[in-house]
Order: sequence, then C-alpha cells, then structure tokens
Amino acid sequence: MDIENAIKDVITAKLEEGIIEKLVAENLEKGINESLKNLLGSYGDVTKIIEKKIKEVMIVQLSGYDYSKYIVKLDHVLTEILKNTALDNKKILENFKELMIEKELPKEIKVSELFDKWCEYVAKNVDCSELEVNTDDTPTYEYVDVSYKVTEDEKRSWGSLHSATIFFECEKDEDMNLEIKISKWKDKKIWDIDFKGNTEISQLRHLDDFKLYLIQLVQNRTALNIDKWSDTTEIQPEEEPEASY
Repeated sequence: MDIENAIKDVITAKLEEGIIEKLVAENLEKGINESLKNLLGSYGDVTKIIEKKIKEVMIVQLSGYDYSKYIVKLDHVLTEILKNTALDNKKILENFKELMIEKELPKEIKVSELFDKWCEYVAKNVDCSELEVNTDDTPTYEYVDVSYKVTEDEKRSWGSLHSATIFFECEKDEDMNLEIKISKWKDKKIWDIDFKGNTEISQLRHLDDFKLYLIQLVQNRTALNIDKWSDTTEIQPEEEPEASY
C-alpha cells in the first residue's frame, strides 16, 4: 500500500468515527465558556449590570438605616478600652502634646542648667523605698547625692568633629542615671546635643519628663555651653514618708 492510499484510509476512518462532530462540539463549548467569562468576568457587561443593581439597592437601604444605637455601643466600647489602658494612653497623649506644642525654649543652655533640670526630675521620681527617714519636726527622706561629669571621647589631632558624653548619676537610684552624647566642630566653643529619643507613637509612653525636655531642646537646636565640666550636690526627694504611729 502506498502512502497516499494509507492517508486516505486514515481520513476515511476518522470521518466515520465522527471526529468533525466531536471537534466542533469541543470548540463550541470553549467558545461559549470564553463568552461567558467575558460577560461575567470582573469587567464583563453582565457583571457591570449586576453590580449597578446591587449598588442601587444597598445604598438606598443602608443610607436610610438608623445607626445611632451602634454609635452608642461604639462609644461604650471605646470608653471601656480607655479605662482598661488609661495610664498608658494618658501618658502617650500627654507626651504627644508636649512634643507638639510650641514652647519658649532657650537658644543656648549651660550644662549646669541642664543638671539643675535633671535634679528637679530626680527629686520628683527617685525611688525612696530604700531611703532612710529623718524624723525631726516633719518626716522627710534623706538627701540623695547626685552628680554629673562631662567626659570627652578619644579624638584624633587631625579630626574636625569632637564628641563627648555627659553622665548624670544618682547614688541611690540607678534608674535615674542618664548619659547624653554631645558633639561640636573643632573650631567651635558651643556643643550640639545629640540625644535621640524614640518618638514613635507606640513608644511615647516610655518617655519621662526629662527625656522629653532633651528631645525638645534637640528639635529647637538649642546649643550647649559647658560652663562646668563636673559638679556634685544633694537633693531632697519630694515624696513624703507615710506617717507611722
């Protein structure tokens, strides 16, 4: 059998099996599916019509609904949340307010003045649980020794930028201790405060009054004058001992 007759036989056999009808049916199905996809897809005509009708019904229905009872419930929920986290939220709001409100801040401040500010903070916040009580006329906690020292960092003779660290230390409460980085150009006498506090909203609750003050000085670009390289003093805690009888 030659090749031509073989081809004819195969074609005849396939035609008798109904291959044409089968292929037409398959492609017709594909065409219908494709058309339906186009009609019902994200940008199809039918989808647009359905979407339009849904919007018309939902907007009318929702706009005429009385939401007052849900507002009352929402207000109650928010109030309860604030009650349960009152201290944290109050601190965040207070600190945010402090950072946002414009204040009259000095263009230049002495290290001794900064030390005085820190001493005020320590007097209000020092831990008195381990302090002795003076029982003279009015019971008071013992005085606390505090000090500061400015230490210059190692520098190269050819370097143009000098840096130093101010150490504030409280003898009775290490939590009060703080170090502040400062820097200046070689030919300048005035220093820049390099303190970087975390001012993200979630971290505002962790900022104390003195750190807030430092951040405000930095934002104000307040210059620092080292009038004294170190100093020591005593402060009396503001907290009063409980009376015992």
